[in-house]
Amino acid sequence: MKRAIVWFKTDLRLHDNETLVKAISQSDEIIPVYCFDDAQFQITEYGFRKTGSFRAKFLLESVANLDKNLRELGSGLIVLKGNPEIEIPKIVQEYKAYKVYAKREVAFEEKQKESLVQSELFKLRCEFETFSTSTLYHAEDLPFSIKDIPDMFTNFRKKTEKDATIRNVFKKPTAIKSPQISKICLPTLKDLGLNNFSTDSRAVLPFKGGETEAILRLKHYFFETKSISKYKETRNGMIGADYSSKFSAWLALGSLSPREIYFELKKYETQFGSNDSTYWLVFELLWRDYFRFMMKKHRAKFFQQNGIQSKGIKISKHNILALQSWINGNTGVDFVDANMIELKLTGFMSNRGRQNVASYLCNDLKLDWRYGAAYFEEQLIDYDVCSNWGNWAYLAGVGNDPRGNRYFNIEKQAKDYDKDKEYRKLWLADF
Repeated sequence: MKRAIVWFKTDLRLHDNETLVKAISQSDEIIPVYCFDDAQFQITEYGFRKTGSFRAKFLLESVANLDKNLRELGSGLIVLKGNPEIEIPKIVQEYKAYKVYAKREVAFEEKQKESLVQSELFKLRCEFETFSTSTLYHAEDLPFSIKDIPDMFTNFRKKTEKDATIRNVFKKPTAIKSPQISKICLPTLKDLGLNNFSTDSRAVLPFKGGETEAILRLKHYFFETKSISKYKETRNGMIGADYSSKFSAWLALGSLSPREIYFELKKYETQFGSNDSTYWLVFELLWRDYFRFMMKKHRAKFFQQNGIQSKGIKISKHNILALQSWINGNTGVDFVDANMIELKLTGFMSNRGRQNVASYLCNDLKLDWRYGAAYFEEQLIDYDVCSNWGNWAYLAGVGNDPRGNRYFNIEKQAKDYDKDKEYRKLWLADF
């Protein structure tokens, strides 16, 4: 009997999941596995946790939902905790699996982890195959090789939109043949070294993890509210659930596929018409693709102070007090403080807020941008390694911004995007 392991990572879904579909078609039985990697809950060199409570809770919900959805198809999820390079081979030996199927990684640490697992499997004569499941456009379908992708987004976008096509989605399996899989046993936040929390009532959305919630959110934003038709006008909003799609949290864990979003959007446009707003969502998904391809091209450079640019940047000597005042919303700049308090209390912040607080850290405080990126990594529910580090490098002037230093006039931004001070009043009320 050919048994295969499907190692789920940030692809926690059954729809449009090539890894899962290929494993089912090429094996007699499959064993779905998720491993809570100890390395993802360590303190980083910047002094922050790699994963904080907000994101960990969302992850736990997502894993639980994946197990539920797998069981409905006759399977289930084995949950492991530890180092994947130790835990995955153990499962391979236990089930005498001939192959491990997994999502392909592109970022530096994730790629290293993938290699460690692969070399341990090699010792067991177990095959390891990965699939690219995170992007709208498949890397193989781009009109250039990864090493030749332009370092300017506009050049990438124009040529890709003109010359590349988006592949169809993989259908969700209707049944999965697995051996008997015991009831799921999930770690608690405490087991992961984290604290429990109660959700702040001012949060834009009570984010709940999992593919089921992701599909509900997609239907809500497109078909129930038709909010997508005014996305371009409202996307710079800061209060409420529907000023933007909020798909990013589910996209980050792969509970939602960018291609699924795209084809649902096409259905929506057929019914209700297309406009600048419906296009703009695809434009944003393209940015997301771009950061992933850039990470593949430039590798570890995105995590270095000078980023992908060869020029150095001027930063002040590290000032822990200035950093803490930024984190705690104590800078004295009300627009920055309101945004940072929202992030601290909810694990989320609008795109407009993110750009302003990043500009303030880099240009006004002149701190090393990587501390900001590392704090976001800990706090954000929708943290995605490529988008987070790519965007921070961009704002710091060491990434893909052709103009270099991107300074935001925060006073002007506050007047433009919070002219009645509603947002600031909401978040500074108790401070």
